[in-house]
Amino acid sequence: MKDMRCISVNDFQHPAGWAHTPNSEARMRWYCEQLEDGQILMFESVPFDLGEEDLQFLLSRQHTDSRHHKNISYRQEQDELRGFSSDRRDDVRRLHGIMRDHSALVARFLSEFLVPYASHWSLDLASFRPLEESVRTLPLHKRNDLIHVDAFPSRPTRGGRILRVFTNIHPTLPRVWVTTDRFGILVQRFAKEAGLSQIAARVSSRLRAFLRRMASLGRAARLSALDRSPYDQFMLRFHDYLKENHDFQQECAKTRLEFPPRSTWIAFTDAFPHAVLSGQFALEQTFIIPYRALVAPHQSPLYVLESLCGKPLSA
Repeated sequence: MKDMRCISVNDFQHPAGWAHTPNSEARMRWYCEQLEDGQILMFESVPFDLGEEDLQFLLSRQHTDSRHHKNISYRQEQDELRGFSSDRRDDVRRLHGIMRDHSALVARFLSEFLVPYASHWSLDLASFRPLEESVRTLPLHKRNDLIHVDAFPSRPTRGGRILRVFTNIHPTLPRVWVTTDRFGILVQRFAKEAGLSQIAARVSSRLRAFLRRMASLGRAARLSALDRSPYDQFMLRFHDYLKENHDFQQECAKTRLEFPPRSTWIAFTDAFPHAVLSGQFALEQTFIIPYRALVAPHQSPLYVLESLCGKPLSA
């Protein structure tokens, strides 16, 4: 089934395409607005260069260090690869280099495609997902096959939005998602049960000031729990609540989305309810877009939740 929330982008040519035409600024802003409104932007072919030798190397990887990690991840800031172990040091170095190059490549592409965000975002983790999703066995809160919105337990955003760029590098099979009602509809229905009122009421102004001071100490010491705003607390709770809600998972309306081999798609996954039903060999890069950089902030989860509870949540 084709979902109207998936917009095909076929005319972006990297690096010399419509990004340099007279109407490019308005067009880029329109794409940002569509993303913030809960749409997916899909490229039927990868809009940046992936070396064929690197792709073949990735396709030969069949496992992660599953004792600790759900996927292979790379953090550009620390130039650190996690979730992959091998007795062959050359393989580790090769994968590290591929992930480093991929992260930089996607950031360069997005800086030309979504210019309104480019000078504001924080580059977050990149990941490689070599395992077949339909047969993975994971704890409930880590399962990808249950509909959820994204929130990061160890990386609070304090109202910033989670923008993710996915590429299906499988040579023949699609990556299959399902989606359901929009974020605003889900929070209207479930926010009370998920604890929004309690989280919003828990922090008095005096305690909030104390927690801000503690959060600054937490950032300095990399203690993410101290840096978790009421917004982050609720988004993480809502992520867990949706996965725990068996009736919702079984009964909600679902729309199937198929992302073809060698396609790329972009979404704000903090407000795009989704589950991954099947697919193997995907690359992904995450960006955090601060609230001040949004072109339609009234569409953001922070705005929706603060309007619903009547209290500030990002402090």
